[in-house]
Amino acid sequence: MEFCHIPVMFTQCMELLDIKPDGIYVDCTAGGGGHSQGILDRLSSKGRLFAFDKDIAAISECQNKFKEDNRVTLIKSDYKLAPQYLADNGLKGKIDGILIDLGVSSFQLDNKDRGFSYMSRDAALDMRMDTSQNLTAREIVNNYSKEEIFKIIRNNGEDKFAANIAKNIVLERQNQRIETTGQLADIVDKSIPYALKKTGGHPAKRTFMALRIAVNGELDDLDRAITELIGCLKSGGRIVILTFHSLEDRIVKQTLNYLRLDCVCDKSTPICTCGKVKEIEIVSKFMTATEEEQLTNSRSISAKLRAAQKI
Repeated sequence: MEFCHIPVMFTQCMELLDIKPDGIYVDCTAGGGGHSQGILDRLSSKGRLFAFDKDIAAISECQNKFKEDNRVTLIKSDYKLAPQYLADNGLKGKIDGILIDLGVSSFQLDNKDRGFSYMSRDAALDMRMDTSQNLTAREIVNNYSKEEIFKIIRNNGEDKFAANIAKNIVLERQNQRIETTGQLADIVDKSIPYALKKTGGHPAKRTFMALRIAVNGELDDLDRAITELIGCLKSGGRIVILTFHSLEDRIVKQTLNYLRLDCVCDKSTPICTCGKVKEIEIVSKFMTATEEEQLTNSRSISAKLRAAQKI
């Protein structure tokens, strides 16, 4: 299957990165290389781009896309490990800009073999971004306890019917293993009252998102990763972050708001004793996709874009 992905909020990302032609940039989630190409188009022959992705299909696509460009270094790795890579290669404090697109790529969603979508009836329940890891969605629904499944759906999917969905998953797997996306979608569908299925999109949307987040550890140490990545920027360098659901956006917002503070002492304390140092200025609290983009690319509808600059 061809790796096709339309980069979300492309123009805004490039503007907020404020790309310096000779700069060093990091694309933490390379995907199909759309944002990476935009960065490269704005770099001189002296500029450098380090692009990370834990999906081998994405790395393969970018290797082919950028095979003639010696300004690019591709790294198959979770972006949360990027700060260590940059430090090990003497790049900490030398980065001009970092882009993190936390969305799932169109290729991952549309390729039924990956098992991300409730629209693919006969796909194996997988949902791994990194296909070399062991944990899959199939493992969770067939082997985790009812309480564990409930917590995943409630916490990651914010679904008020999480208890009923978890109960029905456990009941169904007593009869047969849950192997496909269609099986799971049907279980979720019968777990939600009919009257409430008329609005809010597909009834399985939240459950599939919740499992995907759990399988890929999307929220694990997100705040730490952002903090460490900002530590890799030079003074004046920028970080630009695209989020696609409220849970990750909340973490990004809270992390950036904390890093912009120069004191976290109790207001009643007459003298600052916390030692907190202001690290960033907020460049953009949040932006959303234009109405035109939302009409032409449905995956941009839920996107929020935030940006900050290292002091």
